[in-house]
Amino acid sequence: MKSYGTILVIDDNVAILTAMSYLLVDTFEQVLTTTQPDDILKLMAQQPIDIVLLDMNFAPGVNSGSEGLLWLRAIRKHHPDVPVVLLTAYADVSLAVKGLKNGASDFITKPWDNGELLHKLKDVLDMQSEIVSLDEMEMQHIRRAIDHCHGNLSRAAEMLGITRQTLYNKMKRLD
Repeated sequence: MKSYGTILVIDDNVAILTAMSYLLVDTFEQVLTTTQPDDILKLMAQQPIDIVLLDMNFAPGVNSGSEGLLWLRAIRKHHPDVPVVLLTAYADVSLAVKGLKNGASDFITKPWDNGELLHKLKDVLDMQSEIVSLDEMEMQHIRRAIDHCHGNLSRAAEMLGITRQTLYNKMKRLD
């Protein structure tokens, strides 16, 4: 059942990309791969990408993760709603923390467990779909305040730090 849209996988190792393609083809509608991180933003501008799986190191002999963090920041800047999962063979706690602080959704180490990798990718995408709009969050908050005040709109407005008229207007606009 292919229900998870398009994934973009970036890794400098063609064998990794081939293995990922075979693994992900049954879960994702489309699996895009590239060995060139310079292609990331171009590919993302050409079509909607639902999730990115990004290797952390591209230059031979480099294992600091700085290249992956650079590309992670570029993706977050241009496509802030697209989740990015980092992939590396040189895992350490500080690198994972840096990645998460820079906006990564998760972190996977090589060699990976196929089931765990698929589970993490699906979890990230499932959490994305659970995000509610600001209007819905505001309406939920207003409903809780009104319930807390047992229907007394004046008290609810006061508790929310707004006037009663503003509360009426918000309720009218959000219904």
